[in-house]
Amino acid sequence: MKILTDSIMKQILSGLLSAIALSCIFTSSILSLQADEPFRPEAGKFPPLENAHTYRGELIFVDHANRRGSIRVEGSGVFRKNDPHPFALLPYGVVRYHNAPADLRDIPLGTVMHVHAFLPPDPKISSVPVLPVNNKEKDANNNRGAGIFPAENHVLLLEDEPSHCRRLGITWTLKHLDMGVYQGTIVASKQSLTAENSTGKNETMTYDTATRVWRGRELLTVQDLIADGTWPSNGKKNLNDQQVLLGITWKPTHSGIFTQFHISDIWLDEEAMDRAARNQTEVHKAFVRSRWMPAWVDSVEYGKFGRATITATMFGGMDPSLYNDFRKGRRMAMAASENTLKHWAGGSAGTSQMAAKGSTLNIIKVKGEVPTGSSGIQIQFETDLITEGIRPTRVVRIRPDGWPDVHVPREEYLKDSKATHEDRFPTPAIFPKY
Repeated sequence: MKILTDSIMKQILSGLLSAIALSCIFTSSILSLQADEPFRPEAGKFPPLENAHTYRGELIFVDHANRRGSIRVEGSGVFRKNDPHPFALLPYGVVRYHNAPADLRDIPLGTVMHVHAFLPPDPKISSVPVLPVNNKEKDANNNRGAGIFPAENHVLLLEDEPSHCRRLGITWTLKHLDMGVYQGTIVASKQSLTAENSTGKNETMTYDTATRVWRGRELLTVQDLIADGTWPSNGKKNLNDQQVLLGITWKPTHSGIFTQFHISDIWLDEEAMDRAARNQTEVHKAFVRSRWMPAWVDSVEYGKFGRATITATMFGGMDPSLYNDFRKGRRMAMAASENTLKHWAGGSAGTSQMAAKGSTLNIIKVKGEVPTGSSGIQIQFETDLITEGIRPTRVVRIRPDGWPDVHVPREEYLKDSKATHEDRFPTPAIFPKY
């Protein structure tokens, strides 16, 4: 009887262990599935760049005032058939052009951009269509393939080819060219500047007489390279793995080629690329000073009679000199903003009239790794009259004394405090009546 009881107990124990093992496997599978699910950012938290869905494509349309646009996403099919795919920049979304900070208005249409994006943080107020979560897996049919309209259309990082290469430590190596009458082709591949044996596959791209060639402080043309004997007037030439940086666009191609990109710019040396970055940086610095630094509110400590101490984190992607303008003891202004970074205004009053004003109490630099979208710099600010819209997780604009106090154009602000997210976008009423 005792032997029978022990046997039964062993069977029961064995069954329990099997059940536990199956439960662990099932739980592990669920966690694995959850880890593969698209990432949706939360208010007040910068999402990790590594969790973003990445793709690239041609910039087709820009609505700069609302920080959105459309990209023809590269897929596995016929590129020209792909419908422009809408995207919106997150409030803290970073744009890079020529390896420098940029605004959407700085980027020429047709530029091929690398996109790092997430699901809409709040679908109810998304400024672009909200799509099914698995949309990137669907085949678009008509020889277009899958992946050309992902649900991840809220962008954390948008960067052109030289910015992308600089960030990852990559260069293009030119293999050989074939000169045609109106345009030619160049075969090139990407190569890591740090890792050995890291050359990518060869890619054939077109160039033409409009392609710009930058050397030091010079702007050259293809005709200049032909005239000095660097390139042939016709036929093929070995380019001996010359290392360069490329600006890439797309143009209609002949011979029924499904996807072939076009070279808009070639930077032959470091001086040329650095010069382009400096020029773009100055453009962006002037823009930010006139529109105020974007940030979000981390916390508010309320005092009496409208007084408050506000802690806010400035958004990232700007030139360091802009952050240096915020200093302890310096007076500044803070105004409510919309998620598209549009200013709030009160009737005929501008941003300055509606802003909370006061002194900078402290500047705090966050220790450790700073996530993309954040500057890693917090500012503590005291005001004697806090205004509506300055609340935790809400987006604001801040201006230190010394920056220009100007009025932004009509399309860049909401008319009054009664405006809702439905009123963000200009209607036909903004156009004059003739």
